[in-house]
Amino acid sequence: MLRERFENVQARVAQACHDAGRDPNDVGLIAVSKTFPIEDIRTVAAQGQQHFGESYAQELTLKAEVYPEASWHFIGRIQRNKAKHIATTAYRVHALETVRQAEALVRRCPDTLHALLAVNIAREESKSGVLPEQALERVEALSRIEGLRIRGLMTMPPFSEDPEDGADFFEELADLAARGRRQGLALTELSMGMSHDAHVAIRHGATWVRIGSAIFGGRT
Repeated sequence: MLRERFENVQARVAQACHDAGRDPNDVGLIAVSKTFPIEDIRTVAAQGQQHFGESYAQELTLKAEVYPEASWHFIGRIQRNKAKHIATTAYRVHALETVRQAEALVRRCPDTLHALLAVNIAREESKSGVLPEQALERVEALSRIEGLRIRGLMTMPPFSEDPEDGADFFEELADLAARGRRQGLALTELSMGMSHDAHVAIRHGATWVRIGSAIFGGRT
Protein backbone atom coordinates (compact mmCIF):
# COMPACT_ATOMS: atom_id res chain seq x y z
CA MET A 1 0.00 0.00 0.00
CA LEU A 2 2.80 2.43 0.88
CA ARG A 3 4.61 1.67 -2.35
CA GLU A 4 1.39 2.13 -4.33
CA ARG A 5 0.68 5.49 -2.69
CA PHE A 6 4.21 6.69 -3.43
CA GLU A 7 4.02 5.58 -7.06
CA ASN A 8 0.69 7.36 -7.39
CA VAL A 9 2.20 10.59 -6.02
CA GLN A 10 5.13 10.30 -8.41
CA ALA A 11 2.70 9.92 -11.29
CA ARG A 12 0.64 12.90 -10.13
CA VAL A 13 3.71 15.13 -9.90
CA ALA A 14 4.90 14.02 -13.34
CA GLN A 15 1.45 14.66 -14.83
CA ALA A 16 1.27 18.10 -13.22
CA CYS A 17 4.66 18.97 -14.72
CA HIS A 18 3.50 17.74 -18.12
CA ASP A 19 0.29 19.76 -17.91
CA ALA A 20 2.26 22.88 -16.94
CA GLY A 21 4.83 22.38 -19.69
CA ARG A 22 7.60 21.99 -17.13
CA ASP A 23 10.57 19.63 -16.86
CA PRO A 24 9.87 17.14 -14.03
CA ASN A 25 13.53 17.43 -13.04
CA ASP A 26 12.84 21.03 -12.01
CA VAL A 27 10.35 19.98 -9.30
CA GLY A 28 11.64 18.23 -6.19
CA LEU A 29 9.38 15.94 -4.19
CA ILE A 30 9.82 16.10 -0.41
CA ALA A 31 8.24 13.12 1.34
CA VAL A 32 7.06 14.57 4.66
CA SER A 33 7.86 11.76 7.05
CA LYS A 34 7.27 13.43 10.43
CA THR A 35 5.98 10.98 13.07
CA PHE A 36 6.40 8.01 10.73
CA PRO A 37 8.92 5.25 11.50
CA ILE A 38 12.24 4.83 9.77
CA GLU A 39 10.98 1.56 8.23
CA ASP A 40 8.45 3.55 6.19
CA ILE A 41 11.17 5.95 5.11
CA ARG A 42 13.38 3.07 3.96
CA THR A 43 10.46 1.61 1.99
CA VAL A 44 9.93 4.86 0.12
CA ALA A 45 13.66 5.40 -0.33
CA ALA A 46 13.91 1.96 -1.92
CA GLN A 47 11.57 3.32 -4.62
CA GLY A 48 14.06 6.05 -5.42
CA GLN A 49 12.96 8.85 -3.09
CA GLN A 50 15.86 11.02 -1.88
CA HIS A 51 14.30 14.00 -0.06
CA PHE A 52 12.44 13.74 3.25
CA GLY A 53 10.89 16.44 5.42
CA GLU A 54 10.65 16.72 9.19
CA SER A 55 8.97 19.33 11.41
CA TYR A 56 10.54 18.49 14.78
CA ALA A 57 14.22 19.22 15.29
CA GLN A 58 15.11 16.24 17.46
CA GLU A 59 13.18 13.82 15.24
CA LEU A 60 15.11 15.23 12.28
CA THR A 61 18.41 14.50 14.00
CA LEU A 62 17.46 11.00 15.11
CA LYS A 63 16.24 9.95 11.67
CA ALA A 64 19.22 11.51 9.92
CA GLU A 65 21.56 9.54 12.17
CA VAL A 66 19.78 6.30 11.29
CA TYR A 67 19.43 7.07 7.59
CA PRO A 68 22.15 9.56 6.59
CA GLU A 69 21.90 8.66 2.89
CA ALA A 70 18.75 10.79 2.54
CA SER A 71 18.61 14.56 2.04
CA TRP A 72 16.74 15.90 5.08
CA HIS A 73 14.64 19.07 4.93
CA PHE A 74 13.50 20.90 8.05
CA ILE A 75 10.04 22.26 7.32
CA GLY A 76 8.81 23.19 10.81
CA ARG A 77 8.93 26.42 12.74
CA ILE A 78 12.40 27.17 14.07
CA GLN A 79 13.12 27.40 17.79
CA ARG A 80 16.53 28.89 18.47
CA ASN A 81 17.20 26.49 21.35
CA LYS A 82 16.91 23.61 18.86
CA ALA A 83 19.22 25.23 16.32
CA LYS A 84 22.01 22.69 16.77
CA HIS A 85 19.71 19.83 15.72
CA ILE A 86 18.68 21.64 12.55
CA ALA A 87 21.90 23.31 11.46
CA THR A 88 24.05 20.19 11.52
CA THR A 89 21.56 18.07 9.60
CA ALA A 90 19.27 19.97 7.23
CA TYR A 91 19.85 20.01 3.49
CA ARG A 92 17.34 22.86 3.35
CA VAL A 93 15.64 24.89 6.09
CA HIS A 94 12.24 25.83 4.70
CA ALA A 95 10.75 28.18 7.24
CA LEU A 96 13.35 30.77 8.21
CA GLU A 97 11.80 33.99 9.48
CA THR A 98 14.21 36.17 11.44
CA VAL A 99 17.81 37.32 11.53
CA ARG A 100 18.13 35.96 15.08
CA GLN A 101 17.03 32.51 13.94
CA ALA A 102 19.52 32.65 11.08
CA GLU A 103 22.38 33.71 13.34
CA ALA A 104 21.62 30.89 15.77
CA LEU A 105 21.63 28.35 12.94
CA VAL A 106 24.75 29.66 11.21
CA ARG A 107 26.76 29.57 14.45
CA ARG A 108 26.14 25.83 14.64
CA CYS A 109 26.34 24.96 10.95
CA PRO A 110 29.59 23.27 9.85
CA ASP A 111 29.16 24.56 6.30
CA THR A 112 26.95 26.98 4.38
CA LEU A 113 23.33 26.94 5.56
CA HIS A 114 20.80 26.80 2.72
CA ALA A 115 17.39 28.18 3.61
CA LEU A 116 14.11 29.57 2.31
CA LEU A 117 12.18 32.45 3.83
CA ALA A 118 8.71 31.58 5.16
CA VAL A 119 6.13 34.02 3.80
CA ASN A 120 2.66 34.37 5.35
CA ILE A 121 1.19 34.91 1.93
CA ALA A 122 -2.44 35.14 3.08
CA ARG A 123 -1.59 37.34 6.09
CA GLU A 124 -3.25 34.86 8.47
CA GLU A 125 -3.01 35.81 12.14
CA SER A 126 -2.86 32.14 13.13
CA LYS A 127 0.27 31.47 11.06
CA SER A 128 3.89 32.47 11.35
CA GLY A 129 5.97 33.80 8.49
CA VAL A 130 6.99 37.18 7.15
CA LEU A 131 4.32 39.35 5.56
CA PRO A 132 4.67 39.63 1.77
CA GLU A 133 5.35 43.36 1.86
CA GLN A 134 8.28 42.76 4.23
CA ALA A 135 9.70 39.65 2.58
CA LEU A 136 12.22 41.09 0.13
CA GLU A 137 13.65 43.47 2.71
CA ARG A 138 14.04 40.50 5.07
CA VAL A 139 15.78 38.47 2.38
CA GLU A 140 18.22 41.35 1.86
CA ALA A 141 18.98 41.45 5.60
CA LEU A 142 19.45 37.69 5.78
CA SER A 143 21.65 37.69 2.70
CA ARG A 144 24.19 39.82 4.55
CA ILE A 145 24.81 37.03 7.09
CA GLU A 146 28.03 35.20 6.34
CA GLY A 147 27.52 31.45 5.99
CA LEU A 148 23.86 31.72 4.98
CA ARG A 149 22.44 31.35 1.48
CA ILE A 150 18.78 32.21 0.93
CA ARG A 151 17.62 30.02 -1.91
CA GLY A 152 13.99 31.09 -2.24
CA LEU A 153 10.59 31.45 -0.59
CA MET A 154 8.23 29.05 1.14
CA THR A 155 4.51 29.34 1.91
CA MET A 156 1.39 27.45 2.90
CA PRO A 157 -1.91 29.08 1.83
CA PRO A 158 -5.14 28.69 3.81
CA PHE A 159 -6.54 25.18 3.55
CA SER A 160 -9.52 24.77 1.26
CA GLU A 161 -11.34 21.71 0.02
CA ASP A 162 -10.91 23.12 -3.49
CA PRO A 163 -7.18 23.07 -4.38
CA GLU A 164 -7.73 25.82 -6.94
CA ASP A 165 -8.45 28.25 -4.10
CA GLY A 166 -4.70 28.34 -3.47
CA ALA A 167 -3.82 29.37 -7.01
CA ASP A 168 -3.80 33.13 -6.36
CA PHE A 169 -1.56 32.69 -3.31
CA PHE A 170 0.91 30.51 -5.23
CA GLU A 171 0.95 33.04 -8.04
CA GLU A 172 1.57 35.86 -5.58
CA LEU A 173 4.57 34.04 -4.09
CA ALA A 174 5.99 33.36 -7.54
CA ASP A 175 5.56 37.02 -8.47
CA LEU A 176 7.27 38.05 -5.22
CA ALA A 177 10.25 35.84 -6.01
CA ALA A 178 10.41 37.25 -9.54
CA ARG A 179 10.48 40.80 -8.15
CA GLY A 180 13.30 39.74 -5.86
CA ARG A 181 15.30 38.33 -8.75
CA ARG A 182 14.91 41.60 -10.62
CA GLN A 183 16.46 43.27 -7.56
CA GLY A 184 19.41 40.87 -7.70
CA LEU A 185 18.24 38.39 -5.05
CA ALA A 186 18.86 34.72 -5.86
CA LEU A 187 15.31 33.52 -5.19
CA THR A 188 15.26 30.51 -7.49
CA GLU A 189 13.37 28.04 -5.27
CA LEU A 190 9.68 28.01 -4.32
CA SER A 191 8.56 25.58 -1.63
CA MET A 192 4.78 25.39 -1.93
CA GLY A 193 2.10 22.79 -2.47
CA MET A 194 1.12 19.77 -0.37
CA SER A 195 -0.80 16.54 -0.82
CA HIS A 196 -4.06 18.08 -2.05
CA ASP A 197 -2.80 21.08 -4.01
CA ALA A 198 0.68 20.19 -5.29
CA HIS A 199 -0.53 20.14 -8.89
CA VAL A 200 -1.77 23.74 -8.57
CA ALA A 201 1.52 24.84 -6.99
CA ILE A 202 3.50 23.18 -9.78
CA ARG A 203 1.46 25.09 -12.33
CA HIS A 204 2.54 28.31 -10.64
CA GLY A 205 6.23 27.49 -10.41
CA ALA A 206 6.84 25.34 -7.33
CA THR A 207 10.32 23.81 -7.25
CA TRP A 208 9.68 21.86 -4.04
CA VAL A 209 6.37 20.20 -3.13
CA ARG A 210 5.94 18.86 0.41
CA ILE A 211 3.77 15.73 0.36
CA GLY A 212 3.07 13.66 3.45
CA SER A 213 -0.33 12.04 3.89
CA ALA A 214 -0.72 11.10 0.22
CA ILE A 215 2.44 9.01 0.61
CA PHE A 216 2.50 7.80 4.22
CA GLY A 217 -1.21 7.88 5.03
CA GLY A 218 -3.04 9.75 7.78
CA ARG A 219 -1.37 10.66 11.06
CA THR A 220 -2.85 9.86 14.44
